[in-house]
Amino acid sequence: MNFDPLYQPYASNRYPIIANNGMVATGSAQASAAGLEILRRGGNAVDAAIATAAALTVVEPTANGLGSDAFAIVWMKDKMVGLNASGYSPKEISIDKLKAAGYNKMPKHGWLPVTVPGQPKAWAALSKRFGKLSLEDVLAPAIRYAEEGYPVSAVVSVLWDKYVRQDSKLFKDNPIFDEWFKTFTKNGEPYQFGEIVKFKNHAKTLRLIAQSNADAFYKGEIADQIDAQSKRDGGFIRKEDLAEYDVEWVDPIHVSYRGYDVWEIPPNGQGIVALMALNILKNFEFTSRDDTDTVHKQFEAMKMAFSDAYATVTDSKDMKVDYRYYLSDEYGKKRAAEITNQAQQPKPVEPPKSGTVYLCTADDEGNMVSYIQSNYMDFGSGIVIEDYGIALQNRGHDFSLDPASINALAPRKRSYHTIIPGFLTKDGKALGPFGVMGGYMQPQGHVQVMMNLIDFHLNPQMCLDAPRWQWKEGIRFDVEPDVPEALIEALKKRGHQMVAAENKLSFGRAEMILRMENGVYIGACESRTDGSVASY
Repeated sequence: MNFDPLYQPYASNRYPIIANNGMVATGSAQASAAGLEILRRGGNAVDAAIATAAALTVVEPTANGLGSDAFAIVWMKDKMVGLNASGYSPKEISIDKLKAAGYNKMPKHGWLPVTVPGQPKAWAALSKRFGKLSLEDVLAPAIRYAEEGYPVSAVVSVLWDKYVRQDSKLFKDNPIFDEWFKTFTKNGEPYQFGEIVKFKNHAKTLRLIAQSNADAFYKGEIADQIDAQSKRDGGFIRKEDLAEYDVEWVDPIHVSYRGYDVWEIPPNGQGIVALMALNILKNFEFTSRDDTDTVHKQFEAMKMAFSDAYATVTDSKDMKVDYRYYLSDEYGKKRAAEITNQAQQPKPVEPPKSGTVYLCTADDEGNMVSYIQSNYMDFGSGIVIEDYGIALQNRGHDFSLDPASINALAPRKRSYHTIIPGFLTKDGKALGPFGVMGGYMQPQGHVQVMMNLIDFHLNPQMCLDAPRWQWKEGIRFDVEPDVPEALIEALKKRGHQMVAAENKLSFGRAEMILRMENGVYIGACESRTDGSVASY
């Protein structure tokens, strides 16, 4: 057969999926199937989320792996709890050491931007607190994919090709990246659509995580290998950093938006950016989604939220302001009053002193999970742990080497973090989880999806498929190819720098599950991804 799986000359319609027993939505049909398998075996929404997350490390290695970070919002037995499984920097790292080595900014690749991976411990913690099945049972589908092989999907094949060709140029002739080439390429070439991929070392590590409840990763043989490889290649991370790490259970934060409560994980995550923007926008009335004034106000609110967050958000223990101010009516009204009819350069307000994977699941008892994990950029740091297939994230790239910066590098510190799970409630009852993958696009996607649902009454599928915009810097906004030209020109007249993107790859990939009053679930997975909604 001779065809291009990404060539779409005709409009393709998707409709919301409904089910009454259980549902899994993510950007990979194979991963969704893994989660559904666990639901059918008697697992709950948390079990299904872990199974799906583990499968994603296998079938979508371009975005996440076993060395990722993770965040989750869990609705279990009518109560909500948040999980922050982002990792901290090594104990021995410092700005002075990196500057002495010739660095004036944090590198993207190698050992230096690697922070302690939180994801394996997140799986173990979620399973221990909420799971019905054993971790061994829950990780079984992912192990099967890694060991027996799976075919590369369309969108993943495009990203795989792009990242391998991009990173190969950076990694060649440097032995610390040899394992990356062995793991993710065929003699230096990317895997293509429909090719079968097997990750034997990955399967081995999943088994060790399952059998030890992740202790092997943080205190056992895997930790030993990470320590040894880091020492050999000039990294700072040590077994002590891994052994002393733990996840943090947190209370999610929210803003009330037109009778609905939108929930996010508190800082160091950037979920607060979405809440800040909604807190500003709730001071206006919107009737039309594609109206110039609507989009203009969205642009201005988004810039304000980001500029304030960039100036103040970091590891919660290092924040110099009370982030709760950003959730107050006072903040929302103040910022709303500053919006004019013309584009403005973003400037932070002074508060009072005081390529990620997303998934969501639901079970037959009304429990739901919003979950996200990421290697941050592409394949992450480019470091793969020998014999274990663990691709390590490069989250530390977001640290600054300027001591005056709120995100200045320091030992055992968590950086500003891009990945965010979202959740929606009304009158204290769960409506459901949602999320948008894609770096700094994520809070922008959250705002657009929520407004599509609440302000413009679009069904969940259309909420996700609607054309998107994203703030890049200053007064520049990129828009998807199908945004009307007339709207682009009208926004230019307001002073915005408008750039029409060639494709939709950088505008995020989203999923959503909503629960109706009769207990029926409505699921959606957008057309920008390979994914699907699996349900029964």
